Amino acid sequence: MTRPRLPLRAAALPAAALLGAVLLGACAAPAPAPGQRSTTVAAEPLPSGSSGSAPTASARVVDEDLTGTTIAIDPGHNGGNAKDPAAIASPVPDGRGGEKACNTTGTATDSDYSEAEFAWEVSGLLAADLEAAGAEVVLSREDNDGVGPCVDERGTFAADADALVSIHANGSESTAAKGFHVIVADPGTTPELETASTALAEAISAALAGPFTPNPAYGKDAISPRPDLAGLNNSSVPAVIVECGEMRNPEEAKAMESADGRKEYAEAIARGVADWLG
Repeated sequence: MTRPRLPLRAAALPAAALLGAVLLGACAAPAPAPGQRSTTVAAEPLPSGSSGSAPTASARVVDEDLTGTTIAIDPGHNGGNAKDPAAIASPVPDGRGGEKACNTTGTATDSDYSEAEFAWEVSGLLAADLEAAGAEVVLSREDNDGVGPCVDERGTFAADADALVSIHANGSESTAAKGFHVIVADPGTTPELETASTALAEAISAALAGPFTPNPAYGKDAISPRPDLAGLNNSSVPAVIVECGEMRNPEEAKAMESADGRKEYAEAIARGVADWLG
């Protein structure tokens, strides 16, 4: 069995190019490659097929100057995970001394718009917003048709960053479930990381609470402390998982499936990251 490998780290596309790729919507276009700081990385195509018209490119959404910071973005799951069930079921370190499955396929809306594609597209927009403010951005995967990387590597790849933000959407069975929540490791691997991660989660939650609904199941701040998520447990920098909403809730599915909705998610998360850095 071949374990899915994390691609070599390479610089993300410049923000303007990446934003242009995402705004093409139904057309294939360049998307960011994961990782290190280089200006010679070949672009990968951004997956197409999502519904909704493309939003108009907006002005810079982050007021702060983020020059000198590096943000790691992990688009949850991967569009090709279902092609290799043995690989994504392979055990990897869970960051707590045990093991868990490499990855999963994620969830989807009732119209089969996948969590992997949603995460990929929001991550591209988020990267563009942060780069427009001067930040450097690295991503955990280079496309949405591969397998993996495994959850442990989704944490460790961010070692040189100032923070790790993993983009997901939730898949509760009940269509009545609604709202975003932000997950942090509990306990953190160090008290300092736990404090910083919680502060990052609070900033992102506050920013999302403007345009979106916090999930009341996770308290007034919609923050969920969990010990079992390997990506968070294996991170050596402040890290959060953002569950942007419920994919089986008709209202939230409509927002996630629309280009304007994904743009709004990305902008809110970018503002939260900037508030935390500020």
